[in-house]
Amino acid sequence: MKRTYPKSIAEIIDAALESDGNAEQLARQRASFAWSEVVGQGINRHTYKRFVEGSTLHVFITSAPLKHELSFHKQRLVDAINRAVGRNIITEISIH
Repeated sequence: MKRTYPKSIAEIIDAALESDGNAEQLARQRASFAWSEVVGQGINRHTYKRFVEGSTLHVFITSAPLKHELSFHKQRLVDAINRAVGRNIITEISIH
């Protein structure tokens, strides 16, 4: 039996999830959680709800001026969230 290189636990878990078909759902969940990491504590403090539906991340913000400002940076946020997740799972952000 030929030895292979040591695998990290993350690689093993990802392989198991891929085989079960749960990787897509896990990536969506990671995308929702990545929002707080990407925008930081100051903006996340004004976020009261977020969820992924299809390939759209829906984010609910309490501050109207902040909603307006974030609307100018949607594509940058999409790219940052996808980088944080490690997959291109989000194609759009809907700010409510």
